[in-house]
Amino acid sequence: MIHNELSGEIIGAAIEVHRVLGPSLLESLYEEALVVELGLRNIKVTRQVEVPVDYKGHRLQNLLRLDLLVGDLIIIEVKSVENILPAHEAQLLGYLRMTHKELGLLINFNTAILSKSVRRIINKP
Repeated sequence: MIHNELSGEIIGAAIEVHRVLGPSLLESLYEEALVVELGLRNIKVTRQVEVPVDYKGHRLQNLLRLDLLVGDLIIIEVKSVENILPAHEAQLLGYLRMTHKELGLLINFNTAILSKSVRRIINKP
């Protein structure tokens, strides 16, 4: 699957999770439910992916932790907040740069209409 097709499938799965669970729950619940929904759709997803971080030739002890990595292509950052802030978008862009991935989805489940709270973040080399 190419990025656009896969991201469309992910957004569809997120909409289904939101339809069933509704807004205002914990991020961890949405994350877990999204893993289940993607699995039901036969889409490979890994949860809480640990990524080592190097700084000037030194491996840092703390790891970067991605909420979800889908098909080893798309990073998903799950939120349940009142509003998506520029800091949330910058966080995901930082994850994309550190992992050399091209596309990330920032999904805020604390909203009345989920499709209006999905941001596509692109890492331009």
